[in-house]
Amino acid sequence: MTAQHHQLAAGARFDSGVREAVPLLVEGPVDDDAAAAAPRLGPDSLIWKFYGDNRTQFFGFQRTAGVENCIEQLGQGVLDHSVVFSDTLGRAKRTGPPLMKTVYSDDPHEWGRKVRDFHKPIKGTISDGSRYHALNPELFYWAHATFVDQVVYMTDTFIRRLSDAEKEQIFEEGKIWYSLYGVSDRSQPQTYADFVDYWDDMLERFVPHKTVLYGTGYIRKGIPGPRRIPKPVWKILSAPLNAYTRLVLVGTLPQQMRDVCQLEWNAKKERRFQRFAAAMRALNPLVNRLPLWLIYTPWAVTAWRGAGVDPRKVHNRPS
Repeated sequence: MTAQHHQLAAGARFDSGVREAVPLLVEGPVDDDAAAAAPRLGPDSLIWKFYGDNRTQFFGFQRTAGVENCIEQLGQGVLDHSVVFSDTLGRAKRTGPPLMKTVYSDDPHEWGRKVRDFHKPIKGTISDGSRYHALNPELFYWAHATFVDQVVYMTDTFIRRLSDAEKEQIFEEGKIWYSLYGVSDRSQPQTYADFVDYWDDMLERFVPHKTVLYGTGYIRKGIPGPRRIPKPVWKILSAPLNAYTRLVLVGTLPQQMRDVCQLEWNAKKERRFQRFAAAMRALNPLVNRLPLWLIYTPWAVTAWRGAGVDPRKVHNRPS
């Protein structure tokens, strides 16, 4: 990568780098001692505290999956190589655990490599005829960036406000997280401020790809009902669920994604969304009194118990 390449804006760097469509892998620890000495995340990290929180996952899935697939190469990769259209929930169940284990398992490097190696065969072409490869650093980093954003945005919106220093800390921990995959970090921003600029640049590259339009169809058309429930009955039963998706899930999305997915939004909805988010943050002290298994995903619960740390008692105020 040339010095001239690094002087380009983040979005322009993505455009030039992603067209190389070449996987750039970095081999890390090769034995147990090297793996033990390599950086990893732990109970002192904010990513451990917030990524496995069920609120981050429950409120965050649509933003994370959606913004990822608004970039054409990623949307096309899912379309070409995934069963997302025929087995949406199955795909989510297969994708989630390896990502959780990359953060929370005793062998994060092994799980990080597994996540990476799932992507080795994912390549093809997009609408303009240019090639893509999932392990091209620009493309793989964008996918990772959506998870860093998920931790920052969902925590700050639904759990508690983060200080600027904490956002910077999560971004720095995100570098360790990314290093576990063994893919070149040439496109990784250096500071959180750079990351925000990069994020804003990438939002301007969103397109209405078939994958993301399909993935948000339930919001526009309403949640499909089970076959055994008559349609008029389901219409009544699903009304509160549809109201929730159109207010809370759409509320979490960047405006660029709402635009490409034709999702309605206005100032009145924004005010209602902000009131809902504020109410969720106000409940955080009560949430911290709930049993661990209610607050965290199973992988996070196992990790916290293994570390002998109660996450309900740490990182509850900006440092």
